Amino acid sequence: MSHGPRSGLAAVSSALLAMSRHLEVRDVLKTIVASARELLDAQYAALGVPDDHGGFAQFVVDGVSEEQWKAIGPLPRQHGILAAMLREARAERLADVRKDPRFEGWPSAHPDLVDFLGLPIRDGDEVIGALFLANKNCPKPEGGCGFTQDDEELLGILAQHAAIALTNARLYERSRELTIAEERSRLAHELHDAVSQKLFSLRLTAQAAARLVDRDPSRAKGELQQVAALAAEAADELRSAVVELRPAALDEDGLVATLRTQVQVLDRAHSARVTFTARGVKALPASQEEAVLRVAQEALHNALRHSGADHVDVTLDRHGGGAVLRVTDDGSGFDPMAVRRAGRHLGLVSMRDRASGAGGTLTVESAPGKGTTIEMEVPGG
Repeated sequence: MSHGPRSGLAAVSSALLAMSRHLEVRDVLKTIVASARELLDAQYAALGVPDDHGGFAQFVVDGVSEEQWKAIGPLPRQHGILAAMLREARAERLADVRKDPRFEGWPSAHPDLVDFLGLPIRDGDEVIGALFLANKNCPKPEGGCGFTQDDEELLGILAQHAAIALTNARLYERSRELTIAEERSRLAHELHDAVSQKLFSLRLTAQAAARLVDRDPSRAKGELQQVAALAAEAADELRSAVVELRPAALDEDGLVATLRTQVQVLDRAHSARVTFTARGVKALPASQEEAVLRVAQEALHNALRHSGADHVDVTLDRHGGGAVLRVTDDGSGFDPMAVRRAGRHLGLVSMRDRASGAGGTLTVESAPGKGTTIEMEVPGG
């Protein structure tokens, strides 16, 4: 290796510490890949987490730009050398991956890989991922591989710690999902016990008023006053429930981390690529953070369920003392005026109400075949 013993040990230590800092699965994967590429001085690195259908639930690369990645196309399938690593759970070190009999080619936009070093990531007997590097930045021996036995051993150490970090991140996400499910269940019971009873009383009182309107108008007036009082109480109960529905993650992690986590979950759950970028955003007042989160959720729901988009991009940028949220998709788009005339809203009314209620503004840019951009600006504190 090009590093001396002290600098090499420091680099390994830094890589392992970086892995342990993150709790979200995709952040852990990105850190593993970036650390491996830097530590072994390779041009490219990638990590694939297999699914149960012959593909990859996640596939993270380092050394490839966003534009290159888009040009390459869909995620790779489990085939060739990647499949062999997952199936046989053993290291692969090759002088030229293209000459291996298992090589099955790659898309035209794919970078040209030559020397190759790959290792499975194992949790006990289970293979939970495949980590590989290509194109070592060093002079290559004639007909030989740039990656050495020392490199393979070092990557093995990273793979062992990667398994621990990845398993911990998965447990953390499952724990959070369980907490959210329990909170929803609790709120559902409270809504049933409080609001449902109020609405039942409201219905009975309204029926009584209807029967009394003709024969006893003064009593009917009293019943209608009771209807108004019950309606006000029900509204108060609903407002209290909505306040409790403010995501706990906003208070614990802040808006940027909460949005990033939700985007990562959606990226795993949908075939469309969902990305998130935040730049220089400061903490916002609680009401504005919640409004931004809710608008982002509604816009993402529309894009993923209705637009047929291949890519949905969420950005959150600092703007003065406040922030600007943009949710952009490359889907089918629509004519906002035609949607309004047809009485359909696609959640646009609720998004505008949320933006206005937080002292902000909402704009919608879309046209048939041109995708959609939802932009929300809030002023900050």
